[in-house]
Amino acid sequence: MTGRVVVTGAGGYIGRHVVAELLRRDFDVVACDLALSGIDVRATLLTDDIFAADHGLYDRLGCPDTLIHLAWKDGFVHNALSHMENLSAHVRFLTHMAEAGCARIAVMGTMHEVGYHEGVVDENTPCVPLSQYGVAKNALRQSMMLWMANRATTFCWLRAFYIVGDDVRGNSIFSKIAQAVAKGERTFPFTSGQNRYDFIDIDNLARQIVAASTQDAVTGVINVCTGQPVSLADRVERYIADNGYDIRLDYGAFPDRAYDSPEIYGDATKISEIMRNNHA
Repeated sequence: MTGRVVVTGAGGYIGRHVVAELLRRDFDVVACDLALSGIDVRATLLTDDIFAADHGLYDRLGCPDTLIHLAWKDGFVHNALSHMENLSAHVRFLTHMAEAGCARIAVMGTMHEVGYHEGVVDENTPCVPLSQYGVAKNALRQSMMLWMANRATTFCWLRAFYIVGDDVRGNSIFSKIAQAVAKGERTFPFTSGQNRYDFIDIDNLARQIVAASTQDAVTGVINVCTGQPVSLADRVERYIADNGYDIRLDYGAFPDRAYDSPEIYGDATKISEIMRNNHA
């Protein structure tokens, strides 16, 4: 499948990689964000107020076949009130794009919708989010799943888990370790590291996002993930070794947080089917 794809939030942590993967796949890409530095210039770069959702917005975005909606303010600040304040604007934008004729819409979700959970997460796992970010994302998912039902637009909700890579732009523990190394620190305060999570490299995540967003056969909630839980300690130690960092983890410096799931990972059944059928 080819065609025109709009990526909102194209200048963000995930967006740059999604744009690059779309271009690698020879899509006609419109990269939309408030700040466009660092985005591959082979894309059409566009700044626009997507929350205005005026009648000309779909045309200004190039009448896309596919929308990948990654834009989200304060994504790294999980209890910012902006998450709930902007919720209706996301709904207006997405419904506008569907009504204007966009054939496929994919929206970025998060495991933070789920809240505390032990074990595998599938599309039917109950969600009890524990942050403003999780509450807002979960509400958007519920609203759009209801609204999109029985409409012509293909709708996918792409639920991501723990992302590794491009750590200069990220805000994860991996980013914090990279920052500590840059400051010359030799130890890094750490928990027990026994929690087990679903880690995915950002370039692999981008491939999954593009594959899922540009097909029509598998829809609804799709976990973009590996489906393999790995302990935080093992994954961080591997990250340190892979990068040749001269720093060691100070285990037990911080207590394990009671609200962190001891093990949480995605059911990869749907994304595995998509990737098997994806020949790019």
